[in-house]
Amino acid sequence: MMTFVVIVVVSMALILGAAWGVYGKLGPRTEGFLVAMAGGSLLVSTVLELIEPATRKASLVLALGVVLAGAAVFSLLDWLVKERFTGDSGGGLLAAITIDGIPENLALGVALIGADPMSVAALSGSILLSNLPEAAGGARQMISNKRSKGQVFLLWTATALLLSIAAIVGNLALRGVSDDVLAYIRCFAGGAVVGSLATEVFPLAFKEDDYFAGVAAAIGVVLAFLLNSLGS
Repeated sequence: MMTFVVIVVVSMALILGAAWGVYGKLGPRTEGFLVAMAGGSLLVSTVLELIEPATRKASLVLALGVVLAGAAVFSLLDWLVKERFTGDSGGGLLAAITIDGIPENLALGVALIGADPMSVAALSGSILLSNLPEAAGGARQMISNKRSKGQVFLLWTATALLLSIAAIVGNLALRGVSDDVLAYIRCFAGGAVVGSLATEVFPLAFKEDDYFAGVAAAIGVVLAFLLNSLGS
């Protein structure tokens, strides 16, 4: 039950963020600040809740290599989406949104397997914080490309549903996997999240909020450490 509740709540952040971007108003500097803060929080949670615990259950060298592989695969897929799909097509937009959300939802689904409540709270909270401003910015950008508000909102809702299903299916399918294999999967997902932060989140934050984005990211790091320390 906790698995379903957490995944639904985190995915709802995409819908709420899209509604915020479509129907609400927020200055670009404020949005950039929130994106940077969420990115800093997610970066720390990824390391502490996914990568570091996995290195204790698997070969350190191989685990770190899988982290690099996860980042490389995400970066390649991200590049393919942006180069091969047209931004004006519904399929292209859906693909771009989904490829950004897959690492986070995979990481969340895997992390829920045998994790303690505070670890789950730290990671899911960071993902939720990152989903809200990312969805708001993405929805606003789609509207600026002459798409209707209703169409954009439905697209984000459908994407949230797809990612929720993917996280739940991944969680259920991997429950019987050995600890070693699960550790490598977590490392791969963690590397993909780091890749998404480097190519999507932090560049957007800096573009919107300039150098205050660095302070915002540090605030996110502090908040994630505090949440993690509660679980310790």
